[in-house]
Amino acid sequence: MSPSSLPLRWGLALVGASMVVALALAVGSGGWDTHLIVTLRWPRVLAAAGVGALLALAGLMMQVLLRNPLADPYVLGTSGGASVGALAAMMLGLGVWLGAAAGAVAAGALLLWLARSALASTDDASPRLILVGAMLAALFGAVATLLLMLTPDERLRGAIFWLVGDLSAARDGGLCLAGALLVLAGLLWRGRSVDRLMLGAEAAGLLGEPVRRLRLELLAAAGLCVGLAVATAGAVGFIGLVVPQAWRLTGVQQTRELAGLSAIGGATLLVAADLVARMAAVPMELPVGAVMALLGAPCFIALLVRGAR
Repeated sequence: MSPSSLPLRWGLALVGASMVVALALAVGSGGWDTHLIVTLRWPRVLAAAGVGALLALAGLMMQVLLRNPLADPYVLGTSGGASVGALAAMMLGLGVWLGAAAGAVAAGALLLWLARSALASTDDASPRLILVGAMLAALFGAVATLLLMLTPDERLRGAIFWLVGDLSAARDGGLCLAGALLVLAGLLWRGRSVDRLMLGAEAAGLLGEPVRRLRLELLAAAGLCVGLAVATAGAVGFIGLVVPQAWRLTGVQQTRELAGLSAIGGATLLVAADLVARMAAVPMELPVGAVMALLGAPCFIALLVRGAR
């Protein structure tokens, strides 16, 4: 990527984000009604932007951890683990955010443990990692279904919407954006170390990087990102896969640039998906997670086919 193209990408990303946010604030019953914008649309747009940025950054960190461009919190089961943790916390009367974060970190640690032989192999580990992640996602999905069976009827519909991703009641946008900015600052600070880790554990160690500590930092940060995102909006998938890959395809490779652009891209994509979820079937409202799956699943299949070729 030439140095002159980077400001252009940042400019296009910021302009696109501004246009999508303005459209999301303007579209809806009542138009540019100030009261509606302040009380209803702005908190929802803020939450969508924060959750999208968190999931994009989590996907980027998991791709570094596993050295796999197809890694994603949803595909590899981390979002499923967060959902199970959040549902369990709700049933026990504990904090949803705490349960979601604990579930996401536990799922990520379990994935790394199960995939340790694949990570140590010199062959292409992508197929094995994808299979392990898919099995974890299926396992957590089954556990979440069993927990739903124990959910009281008056809360069942809300729990189902939340599991597939729902922003209608999200009000923690400021907290999500603060968390995304904190993680982004950490990636900007450790950008060179993360770039070295992408070369492999052995190469990073020879270059003087504390590989084990760096992996733990990335795992904890990704788990907290997913936990906060799931606690706010439920299990929204594919953002962590689609956004970093889209920027890589344009030539962005260094972690510092990729992290900043991914955060903006993730926020923009989820705000746009939420706008579609609100307006596609008026007066009904679709779960934003289903909209993202319709967009993300074809992209995931295309990337798999591209990798095979």
